[in-house]
Amino acid sequence: MNNENNKPEFLFDKVNYKILLIGLAVIALGFILMSGGGSDDPNVFKADELFSFRRIRLAPTVVLIGFGITIYSILKNPKK
Repeated sequence: MNNENNKPEFLFDKVNYKILLIGLAVIALGFILMSGGGSDDPNVFKADELFSFRRIRLAPTVVLIGFGITIYSILKNPKK
């Protein structure tokens, strides 16, 4: 038997995996941007920190862009 024919074949190319990792990093960045804004005192509510532009607009947009990148990496045809 020839060992060259028994090589495992990956589902995606190297480029697809790189784009996938970039997409996952962008998603993680979006969730990091969403974090924080809490208070140690339960009687204090800081609406300015909680409803800031970063948490309401920027972070969800970054997460959606990250999901778009990962979907692109899955659908990208490596053999053109």
